[in-house]
Amino acid sequence: MLSHARTTFVACLLAATAASASAQSDPNEPSAQGDLAVTIYNNGQSLVQDVRQLDIARGRSTVTFPDVSAMIRPETLSFNAADTSIIEQNFDFDLLTPQKLMEKAVGQEVTLIRTNPATGAETRQRAEVLSTVGGVVIRVNGQVEVLRDDGLPVRVIFDELPPNLRARPTLSVNLESSRGGTRPASIRYLTPGLGWSSDYVALFDEAKGTVDMQGWVTLTNTTGTTFTNADTLLVAGNVGGGRPMRRTDMVRPGTQSAERERLGDFYLYPIEGRTTIANNQTKQVSFLDVQGVPASRVYSAGAGWLATWDDWQSVSSAISFNSSREGGLGDALPAGTVRFYQRDASGNPQFIGENSIGHTPMGSVLSLRTGDAFDVFSKVEVERRDKITAADYERSARYRVIENGEVTREVEVDRAVDYYRTTMRYSFTNAKSAPVTVEFRQSGLDRGYWANDYRVVSEDIAGEQVNADTRLYRVTVPANGERVVRVTYETKY
Repeated sequence: MLSHARTTFVACLLAATAASASAQSDPNEPSAQGDLAVTIYNNGQSLVQDVRQLDIARGRSTVTFPDVSAMIRPETLSFNAADTSIIEQNFDFDLLTPQKLMEKAVGQEVTLIRTNPATGAETRQRAEVLSTVGGVVIRVNGQVEVLRDDGLPVRVIFDELPPNLRARPTLSVNLESSRGGTRPASIRYLTPGLGWSSDYVALFDEAKGTVDMQGWVTLTNTTGTTFTNADTLLVAGNVGGGRPMRRTDMVRPGTQSAERERLGDFYLYPIEGRTTIANNQTKQVSFLDVQGVPASRVYSAGAGWLATWDDWQSVSSAISFNSSREGGLGDALPAGTVRFYQRDASGNPQFIGENSIGHTPMGSVLSLRTGDAFDVFSKVEVERRDKITAADYERSARYRVIENGEVTREVEVDRAVDYYRTTMRYSFTNAKSAPVTVEFRQSGLDRGYWANDYRVVSEDIAGEQVNADTRLYRVTVPANGERVVRVTYETKY
């Protein structure tokens, strides 16, 4: 407890009875941090390394580190100082907030100051705090009262500051030192609450077939602490992994190494110069600015096996470009969102769509869907389907019954194998004044080990086998016209 001299702390009743606000350092108070380095990963974790000059006494002593992250993971702490060993560490996360003041005052008396809204006159009452669960319950003049959050001008004065509340997140360390004196002392710890993401702004020039792209890194800090004048490093990649997701943005992964520093399987993106990452702040830093990258608009559609559409459907509109060194962006791209703009007839950039990309190696070909085409449609129909026969083709299947590791008997099951000849009709329309090329993908061709021997008997245009399941057709649709493509398959399904 403090001395008999009264120290006064005032909190508004509304804040005292509401949920505690996020604690944060006073921006006007000098930071106790030293030479600070912050490494921020994509997985919501960050590494903070802080080197401070501390006067450490000989023998056993306690030193404090104010201004650490309020979300510090204490189990990840590493401490180092010459001729010093650590005995015990404590993280004081009970921060000074109106809610905490009320909680610590349970069983003690406080002073209520009530203001008459009409006259402005103030009255003071002593009250004992009984509970803060679900609201503040007090005893005044022998009567129990609930302080209501009704906007009335009421303040609470606390006689003293509880000794175990701190204004800033603080780490205290008990040390054993073989000598006294000032020396560098470093702490290293992991914390959530620091994050970064990438955003790309792309200006597409369809006439020139180019795109100008800027890349921005957005830093966010919700740790409860401001990191002052920090050497900041961003790590791009899935640290800790997780289940890989199917990529729909990448046509082909690149094989070029970007001219950036690597850390294992991850790329490093340092922020030029030191920067202050304030609590509850969003900060944007440029990391990419490239003009005249070759790009094109791509129209695409697709259908599963034996699909028949009752209605015409808009084809997808996408913008394709690459990240290669020659004629591309020339960099590895961290995951983020790409927002596309295009100039109108007046020369003003207008938003035309957005999509996300994953972590992308340099030299990759990307195709990002921006929406549905207004003027280009497609339709898929099974035009004809006939059953055909094949003589003596797999007329029986044989199964072996194994018991206790030995074949006890064999069973033969007769089965009939049906074959089909299917003609698919793919129709396309184009209301544009210029021809367009639609990339159409027929999927669902591969049925696994029992039916992976399908055949393409005839096709109006040459198709490209993308994989065992999908065949690609690049269909040119004339200006203000339509185009029909027929493909005939022979299958066992």
